[in-house]
Amino acid sequence: MKRFHVHVAVKDLNKSIDFYSKLFGQAPAKQKDDYAKWLLDDPRINFAISNRSAITGLDHFGFQVDDEESLAELKTRAQEAGTAILDEGSTQCCYARSEKHWTVDPQGLAWEHFVTMADAVEFGTDRVTEAVAKTREQNRDGGTNACCG
Repeated sequence: MKRFHVHVAVKDLNKSIDFYSKLFGQAPAKQKDDYAKWLLDDPRINFAISNRSAITGLDHFGFQVDDEESLAELKTRAQEAGTAILDEGSTQCCYARSEKHWTVDPQGLAWEHFVTMADAVEFGTDRVTEAVAKTREQNRDGGTNACCG
């Protein structure tokens, strides 16, 4: 089963946690000093916010899946859509250990596909940020669709 994923960069994390907790009618499933995540069942969504970005607003969309077979299916779909894939593999990001890959749509919007293996104590480092940012710029300028340039 898939869960739609949205990540939004916010300026004031505490104010945003208060807002989204009231909007969703529940507290975050995970909350840290720089990050919060709600796992909603109706609709099935993984909605995350963080104050780790210099630019606020929509950061990326994605799909969280339950197993590696579903992740492989999403990768095939992205390849069939004609976009380059940045296979990040096993990584630690957003207080979780995950297997993931990324693609970027023609408007430069990043899409993350991932399966979560376990929780992590630290936020981690997402090695894909620079490549996605470069691809977003290229797409806005009419350049290539390749994640790695």
